[in-house]
Amino acid sequence: MFGGLATILDTRPKDPYTAFTPHESMTEIVYISKEGLEALKAEFEILKMKTIPAIAGRIDDAKQNGDLSENAEYQDAKEQMAFAQGRLLELEDMINRSMLIEEKRASQKIVSVQIGSRIVVSTEDKTKKEFQIVGSAEAQPLAGKISNESPLGAAFLGCEVGEVVEVQKPSGVAKYTILSIS
Repeated sequence: MFGGLATILDTRPKDPYTAFTPHESMTEIVYISKEGLEALKAEFEILKMKTIPAIAGRIDDAKQNGDLSENAEYQDAKEQMAFAQGRLLELEDMINRSMLIEEKRASQKIVSVQIGSRIVVSTEDKTKKEFQIVGSAEAQPLAGKISNESPLGAAFLGCEVGEVVEVQKPSGVAKYTILSIS
């Protein structure tokens, strides 16, 4: 994966007329690792080249069976097509808005938490936890990958080793001491 200090590379299309134009509310940048971007592109290609054509074939086959209003296969295929096309547009939008997080060399000193950083923190009860700050498209909280947009991830951004970070949780304020950043 990636860790440490990160550089953000703009992968968005340079010509605004060649890409899907997202809604006003969908113009935020999607920070993502090289591996995450490759996974989005692979899912996009599978949907475009295999899944959607297969569903279109099912729709055509179901049309051959007569009355479409009572044809469960037809209705199911149309619902799957709507989902697949929606996901295709969502993926295209995310890819177009992506900013690639690139790993820095180990020789570069890491001063503060940034997107791409791996951190070790201590909780109030002295439990050590490890987190990686990632873009929202790659967040997996149970695996320790927290979004830069989450309350916890946002609170860590810009902080340095030794700082105490306070985060409001439903159960009250949680305090984390940053032990290391890589």
